[in-house]
Amino acid sequence: MRRPLASLIALFLILLGTGVVSGSSGPADAGDAPFFDDGGVVLDDGHVHGDMAGRLDTSSSNVSVVGRGQIHNPAEDQVSDVGVLGNFAYLGAFATTPCQGGVYVVDISDLSTPRQVGFIASAQGSFVGEGVHPIHFSTPAFTGDVLAYSNELCSGASAPPAVGGATLVDISNPLNPVVLANGFGAVEPGVTTRARTVHSTFMWQTGSGPHAKAYIVIPDSRTPMLPIFDITDPRHPVQVIDINLAERFPQIVQTGVGLDTVFSHDVVVRRHGNRQIMLLSFWDGGYVKLDVTDPANPVYLADTDFSFPDPQLRESTGESLNPEGNGHYAEFVHNNQFIITTDEDFNPTRVLVQTNDGGEFRAAQGGDAQLPTGGNLTGTVIHAGLACNSTAPVPAPPATGGPYIALVERGVCTFTEKAVNVEVHGYAGTVVVNRTGPAGGCSAVIGPSVTATKPYFFVGRKAGLSMLDADAGYDEAACLADTSTISVPIGTIGDVVTLKASFDGWGYVHLFRNGNGKLEELDTYAVRQGMDPGYATGFGNLTVHEVAVSAQNPHLAYLSYYDAGFRVISVKKGKIAEVGHFLDETGNDFWGVQVFSRGGVEYVLASDRDFGLYIFRYTGN
Repeated sequence: MRRPLASLIALFLILLGTGVVSGSSGPADAGDAPFFDDGGVVLDDGHVHGDMAGRLDTSSSNVSVVGRGQIHNPAEDQVSDVGVLGNFAYLGAFATTPCQGGVYVVDISDLSTPRQVGFIASAQGSFVGEGVHPIHFSTPAFTGDVLAYSNELCSGASAPPAVGGATLVDISNPLNPVVLANGFGAVEPGVTTRARTVHSTFMWQTGSGPHAKAYIVIPDSRTPMLPIFDITDPRHPVQVIDINLAERFPQIVQTGVGLDTVFSHDVVVRRHGNRQIMLLSFWDGGYVKLDVTDPANPVYLADTDFSFPDPQLRESTGESLNPEGNGHYAEFVHNNQFIITTDEDFNPTRVLVQTNDGGEFRAAQGGDAQLPTGGNLTGTVIHAGLACNSTAPVPAPPATGGPYIALVERGVCTFTEKAVNVEVHGYAGTVVVNRTGPAGGCSAVIGPSVTATKPYFFVGRKAGLSMLDADAGYDEAACLADTSTISVPIGTIGDVVTLKASFDGWGYVHLFRNGNGKLEELDTYAVRQGMDPGYATGFGNLTVHEVAVSAQNPHLAYLSYYDAGFRVISVKKGKIAEVGHFLDETGNDFWGVQVFSRGGVEYVLASDRDFGLYIFRYTGN
């Protein structure tokens, strides 16, 4: 866990910047933070391992710790996802200084003492998020073990050396890895030399012998695109498709209800008989099931909608609020009878903006002075431009009246630089308006990664223009195609606005009955503290992250739950029940979770963001 630090560098990713139109938060874009936020990933949650204050109590039930392995020179938030193949585990390297990631190679031949034995460095200026995925290859072009990892781009990274896309590595000898293909992927819009930044990867094989093929899907967590590559020869990936899922299958999007942040996030592909079935998380678009037996022609099978009102919040607190979305990860469970999904929500409060002329909008907040549950801030808006060191200076507010809130536009510089330039003039807070352009612009709402000592918020573009009474004729499509800044003169005084925060819980688990068309939701699950307003701050991140399904017991699944630890759940008769958990005496911050077997016994790997690797065994019935 983590001791309070100078800042809550927060929130997750999305469409490259999308987020809470419905309450969900999204990623930062280059220049917004030291790193690209990763689609649901907090860079600093304000706690450290070993600090007994500000974390959940140590606890364990029906879970045995088989082994622990610390990476070399651990630091906060340094580890991301985990994969396993044979006697080796592979951990993503996320937040390092200077910004460069890679993959830690960990020998798990002795389960009681995992130890790091190598490191595969990514390109300078790139780091690794989800999708650290090793598999055994057997195609006409290559036989051996191959590791795939994602390349997310650090803020301000130049190309070269920074690469986006994915990287494939021959790990047939894990102590002597050989890069097969580096930085391949769909092209970044407007950039011809670098693939789009990629957040996750997943590989699968089809056929056998001379007909064997291999593929990889590499969603970027910033756009609704689905890129698939043929990697039958992993030295020479070939793009198969790069399609806009929201356009190809419009039924997967819930329109007109505030669930507007849609992008491809995490993905798995599982063999069902002679078919290859993909489960894709689509953030506010929920979860999508596709037949990718022919990867060039995905076939829609099913998808989920978010229920109104939010079912877990209503069950736990009695509050009836709209759902936030945040669909992060999905897996088949109980012999494919059900689908279990995890919504990743790092912000347990939602902010509503009300203007004195009747406007009402969603906002996200960041920084050290966030409004607590039930808190509010009222002030008069003043347009302050881009608020960067290199742009027009921020105007000082009037000496009388107030309080005043600076309305600044996203872009050019970091959120923190904007905060510094605003706060020096004595504003009561900052509201950032989203920029024009695609990939996270316009209506997208993100949780800003910022160091700020006054309340700091983010709103969609129409909301910001409305606060300046300049939203007449606003058109989302035109905004996405635009590159201009706000035309209202800097210094213009706008509406009186009130920003109010209410508790809406951390991210949690859904259970759906597997089928076709719109899937039926059966149950939800959250840790108790995740739906308690008393745990909204000060206890780390109490949102679920990933799920792995038991290969031996069809109704068991394992959850990485960040600062709420490692959780084991059982799915029976369409209901979820917690049957085991673990939280270390020094705290945990679990990102990834993977299942493997040794000698007929099932074990679970979990990657701890500040430490390294844990190996668990479930000891319950």
